[in-house]
Amino acid sequence: MVSSSDAELAARLQAGDQAAYAQFVDEHSGHVYRLALRMMGNEADAEDVLQETFLSAFKSIDRFEARSSLSTWLYRIASNAALMRLRRYEPDQVSVDEPVERDDGDLLPRQFFDFCCLPEEDLLRDEARAEMDRAVDELPATLRSVFILRDIEGLSTDETANTLNLSVSAVKSRLMRARLKLRERLSEYFAHEPAAVHVGDEE
Repeated sequence: MVSSSDAELAARLQAGDQAAYAQFVDEHSGHVYRLALRMMGNEADAEDVLQETFLSAFKSIDRFEARSSLSTWLYRIASNAALMRLRRYEPDQVSVDEPVERDDGDLLPRQFFDFCCLPEEDLLRDEARAEMDRAVDELPATLRSVFILRDIEGLSTDETANTLNLSVSAVKSRLMRARLKLRERLSEYFAHEPAAVHVGDEE
């Protein structure tokens, strides 16, 4: 449900209120840029995605129907802009929606790498943070977008699905695959570190 403040701001934007445009950019540019930087992995492309996002939002504001919040609507535009750009860099991506089968035949991995469960001293080390950032950057774009929105930006599964125009089951599948890839990618690195990596059970 759209908040009254969102509804009011959307109405002002649709009426061409210049102060509303400035407020809109001021309130959301930081979040959009952070998302773009996470997805693109470099500042130049992130800046381009940021500009494309707000240009597209301003052009299509009349079509905003308040079925979601302004931030979710803007995330959708930013995610699409980033994914379109990433597809030019990663044209040969395979489908990511098939289930992952374990050796025992279970389709759901019982454990996954979880940033929140790392010891605090690991999270604070620049080297470890850089390694985690590289691991996220190496995810295929379709997995990366779900992981960033769901596990880094903190959107709910439903919000992530709405933002990326995916089904809830597709979001869960992609998130599962992203977490599994990250766990596999980072397990070797952290195995050589003094503190052990803790993983949690899939909820």
